[in-house]
Amino acid sequence: MSVSFPFPRQRAHSALERVIGDRDGKSVEAKTSVAFLTVQAAQHVGRRSGYVNAVLSVRVGSAVGSCAVEPGEIDDEVVREIVGADLAELLRHPVTAVRVAALDACLGDAVPHARHPRARSVRVPAGTSLEKSTARARAVAELVEVPAGGRVAVVGVVNSLLAALRERGIDYVPCDLKGGVTEWEEPVLTDHQRAIDGADAVLASGMVLGNGTFDSIAALCRSRELPLVMFAQSGSAVFREMLGEEITGLSAEPYPFFWLSGGDTDVHLYRGGLG
Repeated sequence: MSVSFPFPRQRAHSALERVIGDRDGKSVEAKTSVAFLTVQAAQHVGRRSGYVNAVLSVRVGSAVGSCAVEPGEIDDEVVREIVGADLAELLRHPVTAVRVAALDACLGDAVPHARHPRARSVRVPAGTSLEKSTARARAVAELVEVPAGGRVAVVGVVNSLLAALRERGIDYVPCDLKGGVTEWEEPVLTDHQRAIDGADAVLASGMVLGNGTFDSIAALCRSRELPLVMFAQSGSAVFREMLGEEITGLSAEPYPFFWLSGGDTDVHLYRGGLG
């Protein structure tokens, strides 16, 4: 099946479009074999609050690429439309999440995180959803290089991650487009610029690539010379291409994510550039 999509309107200098452009002249002749949408609601036992995630995933070759979306943002028709489509066409798809998931799968198929020479793989051991969330959070928090008492803007609130930063004596400013409060009744900012003001580093969810806020966050970090570390289930292989450019560290967690299985899963940690 071949579907033709118009070129999406993008801001100049978009990091995502830069990475897509880097694929020009390289083999993107593959087709997608599987596409699926996962809707997940979670409330860890022992926690008072929960959350809902939706993730679009696309398989290319041996890899599954993913991008988080808002619940209801992607319908079944889009999922059916992209199955069997040419990868080159999907990299021009008007829906950002489709481009991210397709590119993520393409890059992950070319070089899996587990085989990348700069990645350090960390096992998230089998356990309850809270045990696995806590173990993953501690691995991610290792990438944040600020002294005790330093302040980190956390864009994309994950309560286990906030707890892991607190264990290290690191202050944080939680920020999320959904607002609200953390598990500990701390107010959550909705404006990432306010959250980044006064921060010593930024730790951001891969979801910001799909919701269109990544470029602004990266520009703020660059202008203020702040480390920008990503924890990414969305576009984990895409962010790998940004190391040393837009970002300084990455926790890459390709499909299957820790919350999909009670068994062992892995995250892959990168520091600095890949040059």
